[in-house]
Amino acid sequence: MAQKATVCKAAVQLADVDRAVYGDHLLTLARHPSETDERMMIRLLAFTLNVPADDHAGTLDFAKGMWEPEEPELWQKDLTGHLLHWIEVGQPEERRLVKASGRADRVSVYAFSQGAPAWWAGLSTRVARAGNVDA
Repeated sequence: MAQKATVCKAAVQLADVDRAVYGDHLLTLARHPSETDERMMIRLLAFTLNVPADDHAGTLDFAKGMWEPEEPELWQKDLTGHLLHWIEVGQPEERRLVKASGRADRVSVYAFSQGAPAWWAGLSTRVARAGNVDA
């Protein structure tokens, strides 16, 4: 029998003076059985660094990135369903980033392992053509 996700809850009080973003967020994160605590915390950090100041342009939500290959870790959609921001955690393949850049206005990658600088150095020139991918 396959293991189920562990449900984790987080209460985040955000006061980001630089972006003028303030708020309290009660979050529920599903931790995949193969996901480490470190990776889950990077997803939480990515949320806090990218949450919009208000919901006028849509909300930032946790997606099913580890379960569903067509979804990122987090995404922000506007009220019409248009994908504004696609956020990946880890070291995704070039093909995934290029596909994401065609679907979203902005793509962000949060790579956190010791090999991340070498991974990005080998990939950055190839995904730079998209123009909307940053790591």
